[in-house]
Amino acid sequence: MKNQITNAISDFFFEYETPRQVLVRNRRVGVVCRIIQLGVLAYIIGWVFIYEKGYQSTDVAVGSVFTKMKGVGYTSVNGSERVWDVADYVFPSQGDASFVVMTNYIITEGQKMGKCPELHGKHNCSSNADCEGGSFKRTGHGQMTGECVNETKTCQVLAWCPVEDDLVIPDPPMLMSAENYTLFIKNSVTFPLFGVSRSNLVEGIDAGYIRKCLYHPENAPLCPIFRLGDIVKLSGFNFETIATVGGAIGVVVDWTCNFDVAVTHCKPKYTFHGLYGNPAETDKARASVGYNFRYAQHYMEDSIPKRTLFKVFGIRFDIIVQSLARKFDIIPTLTAIGSGVGIFGVATVVCDLMLLYLLPKRAFYKNMKFKYTDTYVQDPDSEAGSTETEK
Repeated sequence: MKNQITNAISDFFFEYETPRQVLVRNRRVGVVCRIIQLGVLAYIIGWVFIYEKGYQSTDVAVGSVFTKMKGVGYTSVNGSERVWDVADYVFPSQGDASFVVMTNYIITEGQKMGKCPELHGKHNCSSNADCEGGSFKRTGHGQMTGECVNETKTCQVLAWCPVEDDLVIPDPPMLMSAENYTLFIKNSVTFPLFGVSRSNLVEGIDAGYIRKCLYHPENAPLCPIFRLGDIVKLSGFNFETIATVGGAIGVVVDWTCNFDVAVTHCKPKYTFHGLYGNPAETDKARASVGYNFRYAQHYMEDSIPKRTLFKVFGIRFDIIVQSLARKFDIIPTLTAIGSGVGIFGVATVVCDLMLLYLLPKRAFYKNMKFKYTDTYVQDPDSEAGSTETEK
């Protein structure tokens, strides 16, 4: 008993078992095996390592965006001249990553709270019975008083009077000069996994360069100052069209970096996309075209509260930061290699299926590959450790 236990322990620690292999000389099977192996090798090298860069670990950045607009606009409406600066045409004014630049507007001046006829087409009426006192309509400007104004054939409302008339949108837009406004983008990103921080004010971009540069996709791709007209053009839109009724444009700051090389090679790339509508659309009957909102400037006149109402049409800019950094890491490298080696087993499985089930000599190959036994009998004349089948 003791010897059996000792032999078992000795066999466990000092013996090595290896699978039995059968060398098959068959051209069709050999060609299929090599084609599959080459395909797997091409997949591992081409897709996993070169395209997907499976030997690197990845990280995405956290960051912040600051914006600043510059430019002055001029309008002259009914002999009234006005100069518009950044405080007038940018909403909000804090320099967020999402903001609106006013390019067109409808102004209603001197509004005060009172009773006045509704705009034609909102609350049309032929008698007081058509105007239900105390009620509202979703598209109206105020609360109906129950009286029908004969001169306009519209219901009287309690509202800011005179009510806004926004049926006719100025065309061409009032602030076509917005095409020459400039946008300064300041973006900082940090890749926590790799401990790397970068700014879009990369090496070589100093105060002197910023004062004179203007972004161009080929001549000045790293300049952080953009002309609005160029942004709209690069996004695929016509500036006058989008300035008339408003729209939305995304400025994408792309940080795709490889930290296996010097960090100075990690630089931003800017792209521009129209986020609302299709620049090729010509259907004027589309509902809710463009982008607009309202804001009011309140003041007192003869102790009476009044306001000037603006319906603003503008271009909304969204600064979108996307990032992906990579660096060599032994863990994903070994994982990719291990999975690739495992896939090589596909060639063996396919070739075994051909040998055992498809080829004419499949019975012969099956006998060569497998050894069938019912009982084991030790043959003293055979090689040490071998067994024979007793039928």
